[in-house]
Amino acid sequence: MEIRILQKHEEPPMDLLLLADPSTSLIEKYIKESECVVALVENKIIGICVLLQKDASTVEIVNIAVAAYMQDQGIGKQLVIHAKQRAQKNGFKRLEVGTGNSSISQLAFYQKCGFRITSIEFDYFINHYAEEIYENGIQCKDMIRLSLELE
Repeated sequence: MEIRILQKHEEPPMDLLLLADPSTSLIEKYIKESECVVALVENKIIGICVLLQKDASTVEIVNIAVAAYMQDQGIGKQLVIHAKQRAQKNGFKRLEVGTGNSSISQLAFYQKCGFRITSIEFDYFINHYAEEIYENGIQCKDMIRLSLELE
């Protein structure tokens, strides 16, 4: 597996991005200002991690996804490790991520990667998405924010 930055001439894999964020319009908005880290197997993109600089000291993972047939193989964790290393190398002090209150496996994943819950944005998904989102039989309403302090 190769992990590298998506080049400017390469199209971001919308099918993967939509696994983590159901809004094409929101993806198109943040992808322009972001850096994309991709995981490839045999020159095929099978994972993506989108990094957006929030301020001088903080980078946020705004989207991370792995193709369904490649999940549970540690690829997501490798993408987070790579994102952490890039952020540290570029002098950032904090890596953040947000996920839905109904995203039970994602909440566990981020905490296993060392992130800690720092805040909740109530009604985020109600206010920013036209369609209701359900996961695990739970309506996704609130954004759970997590962060990782970098050394």
